Amino acid sequence: MKVQTHDELSVEEVRTILDSIIEDWSDQEGALIPVLQSAQNLLGYLPKEILIHISEKLAIPLSQVTGVVSFYSWFSTVPRGKHIVRVCLGTACYVRGGQEVLAAMKDNLGIEVGETTADKNFSLEVGRCFGACGLAPVVMIGEDVHQRVKPTKIKELLAPYVQKEDNE
Repeated sequence: MKVQTHDELSVEEVRTILDSIIEDWSDQEGALIPVLQSAQNLLGYLPKEILIHISEKLAIPLSQVTGVVSFYSWFSTVPRGKHIVRVCLGTACYVRGGQEVLAAMKDNLGIEVGETTADKNFSLEVGRCFGACGLAPVVMIGEDVHQRVKPTKIKELLAPYVQKEDNE
C-alpha cells in the first residue's frame, strides 16, 4: 500500500482525515496541539482554511488556534521546503560566528529567514539553541546536526541535500 505524502493530499482530503483525528481527541483536554501536529504532518503546513476547520470542529476560538500556531516555531502557516535548514543563533553559536553562517546560508540559498527556495527544496529558519553549544556554530538540516560550521563551507554542507533535476 502506497502512503500519500503531504504533496499528494488536497486540503479536502486533509479535512476528512482530520475529522477522524478530531473525533478521537474531542473528549480530551489539550487536543489542540496534537490535532495541529497531525494536520501539519498531513499537509506539510497549516493553511488558514485548515486552522478555521480545526477551530470550528474543536469549538475553540480561531484567535486561540492561531495564537498556539504562532507561538510554537515548529508550526508553519506557509509551505516549507523538503529540507528545513535551521541556523542556531543561541549565545554560543552567535559568539562563534552564527550570524556569518546565517548570512552565507542566505546567500547560498538565495532566500531570507522564513522563506522557501523556488524549487521547494530548502526552507531557512533560525533556532535559539540546539544543545550543542560546545560545537558552535551549529546548523541543522532536517534532523542532521552539523557542527563547527564555517561560512566558507556552506555550499559543500548543502550539496548532499540538493535535489538533482531530472534529465539535466
